[in-house]
Amino acid sequence: MDPLNVTAQPVYDNRISKLEIHAYNPYANASLGNSDEIRIPIQQQDLILLPSGSYLYIEGKLIEGTRAADTPLLDKVMLDANSMTFLFDEIRYELNGIEIDRYKNVGITTSIKNLISLSTEESMSLRHSGWFIETQDSENVTNNFSFCVPLHMLLGFCEDYKHVIMNARHELILIRARNDINSIFSSNKFTDSRIELYRVQWRIPHVTLNEFTKLQFLRIIEQNRNLTMAFRSWELYEYPLLPETQRHTWAVKAATQLEKPRYVILAFRRNEKNDQYSDVLKFSDCDVRDVKVYLNSEFYPYDRLDTDFTKSRYSVLYDMYVKFFNSYYAGERLSKSMLDYLNFLKYGPLFVIDCSHQNESIKTGTVDVKIEIECWKNIRSNTTAYCLIIHDKIVDYNPLTNIVRNVN
Repeated sequence: MDPLNVTAQPVYDNRISKLEIHAYNPYANASLGNSDEIRIPIQQQDLILLPSGSYLYIEGKLIEGTRAADTPLLDKVMLDANSMTFLFDEIRYELNGIEIDRYKNVGITTSIKNLISLSTEESMSLRHSGWFIETQDSENVTNNFSFCVPLHMLLGFCEDYKHVIMNARHELILIRARNDINSIFSSNKFTDSRIELYRVQWRIPHVTLNEFTKLQFLRIIEQNRNLTMAFRSWELYEYPLLPETQRHTWAVKAATQLEKPRYVILAFRRNEKNDQYSDVLKFSDCDVRDVKVYLNSEFYPYDRLDTDFTKSRYSVLYDMYVKFFNSYYAGERLSKSMLDYLNFLKYGPLFVIDCSHQNESIKTGTVDVKIEIECWKNIRSNTTAYCLIIHDKIVDYNPLTNIVRNVN
């Protein structure tokens, strides 16, 4: 703004005349039990919707199982951190019947993504979504619950694509987990604890435009143009049982040019899968000394990490974690990363590797992604490795013909 332009008039954005949140329910015969498929459709096509502002409304009850005879009465079963996402094994977003974005193992995927990308303020403001760090907080000890989980926490499409979508059929598909163990935390022995869901709704903003803007949108439709939706997709790979060696090479995937990794996040966990006595947000260091991500012949990072957690030598890892925040959001957010130096070790550590700057040698053909892991001693038994790959994705859709196409 020009400080000398004293005659400037205020400008108001009146393009949107109304913004309303509408709730959509699953099909009438849908069941919300374990392993069930929950499909939430929006069939009406003459709408202008804002998926990035939508959220899941989840209502239910935590049912305490059988209490062991020696369990103190004060001890209770509680909802675990990020509990609502662990209720689902899979989430899919479809536009005109074409899959736009999809994730399996929703709980682990969102846990890793949130730990590296949420700010301190955002983390505190998301308690109503079921996201909280300390599971032992007495406020979380409850039986009946209701949570609003923003879709930008669940889908890369809703985090990155901030525009409205017009003249399209939308559908959100959720697959309930086989059990609720990962959503439950207990400090003592309870068995058969479970979560019963009463309601799952998709609440999404409906946008009503003023007459001038509506005319502009109609002209876009009449031009029969393909509209491009670009976003970053999150893809989780799991190595269930790492071999008990000091060095291991993990061939993760062969990626197309568009889906080649921009960021690779590696996390480890020991003996804590499907365990209601462990904190699902806490990963393990596994005595890792160095990690290398190979994209064909190129490797990241260039220097050795040479971490040693027994000697508190992990500052390089924390520096990579902090720099991710500015790199991923391109300086758009000035907030601080959620985990401070000490909590980074408590809840991680996470190996956050930036592969976004790539040379010509990996800009043609397929890209083989592999990870080399080096530890100070043999990896312990029952250790699981998780690799979260963040890559670009582009979808074209035509609001006149309703054709949706994934761009490879």
